[in-house]
Amino acid sequence: MSKKYLSLALAISTVSVAHAGTVTTDGEDLVINTESGIEVKTSDDSASFQLGGRIQWDYDATQSDDNGVDTKDFDVRRARLYVKGHYGDWAYKTQFNVAESEGADGGDVEDLYIRYLGFGSVASVTIGKQKEPFGLEELTSSKDISALERSAMTERYAPGRSGGIQLSGKGRNWTYGVGYFEADGDGSNDFNKTAITARGTFAPILTKDAVVHLGAGFTTRDADVRADEVDTYNLELAGRMGPFHAQAEYFDSEEGQLDVDGYYVQLGWVITGESRPYKAGVFKRVKPSSPKGAWEVIARFEDGDGKYSDVGLATTDGEQTTLGVNYYANKNVRLGLSYMDGEEANGESGDEVRARFQYAF
Repeated sequence: MSKKYLSLALAISTVSVAHAGTVTTDGEDLVINTESGIEVKTSDDSASFQLGGRIQWDYDATQSDDNGVDTKDFDVRRARLYVKGHYGDWAYKTQFNVAESEGADGGDVEDLYIRYLGFGSVASVTIGKQKEPFGLEELTSSKDISALERSAMTERYAPGRSGGIQLSGKGRNWTYGVGYFEADGDGSNDFNKTAITARGTFAPILTKDAVVHLGAGFTTRDADVRADEVDTYNLELAGRMGPFHAQAEYFDSEEGQLDVDGYYVQLGWVITGESRPYKAGVFKRVKPSSPKGAWEVIARFEDGDGKYSDVGLATTDGEQTTLGVNYYANKNVRLGLSYMDGEEANGESGDEVRARFQYAF
């Protein structure tokens, strides 16, 4: 065991002796890592346990004179705790909401699944509640997205988390996922309506300084609103060149006789020179290279049939512009400010100012 981990282990052991006797192990040495959350694993990596989470505390001011909306709120946007780990070829994750905005109670399940890893990175099987494999922005964690809120297009078309079974895998520059999921909530008859969802990504350019990302997704879902079945398609294009990054997605959904679509384009610049990390088909949040932190500015434009509730508008045809700035004080703390302005096709408009303090571990 290295001196770094030995010192930490001895300190923990000293506290443990004072309260509950000597801490010992009858197997491999333990490695304790506090770089991101608290992770304990065996030296041969045959077993692990990690505790982490996030707190996002937001100030939100939304106004739409046309729809009679004028609200100001200072509340927890997300507060979550997770436990994950593995033993041999089996892994697990449990993630729960401690609190949520808009008066929602804590205790709701976000992730709750078991995963088989015995086939290696090219294929794993996940059973339980998880994110369906669809959409670049949706699959990017809420603690890592550059805009404080996801686009109206992602909110409208991406299915999010569902219970089901998924086969997924990854290589150096590609990923895939395909799964069979419940299509409509967490009731007592979940699989009366089901969905098949799939996504694939490929990065033809993947170097330390540059990334080009291509992706496509599809989901077909049983439904009882406007159609018996809803088929939704998604195309992804993204890239990074040094401190600059960009991403765009197009969505098209066929709901019986109704065909709706929409897209967004997002541009970002890390002013202090860092690059936005990319791994396994998604982007991660900026990590400062200096004790002074890192600054990022972003701009996003979207147009089409989307969910514009963030600016006080209904789910309808419209467009929306987002401007934002982020300060990453360190790898855990982020301060963000954004302004969103939306307008429906019929001329009704609304806007939102949002500020966020985030601590992720």
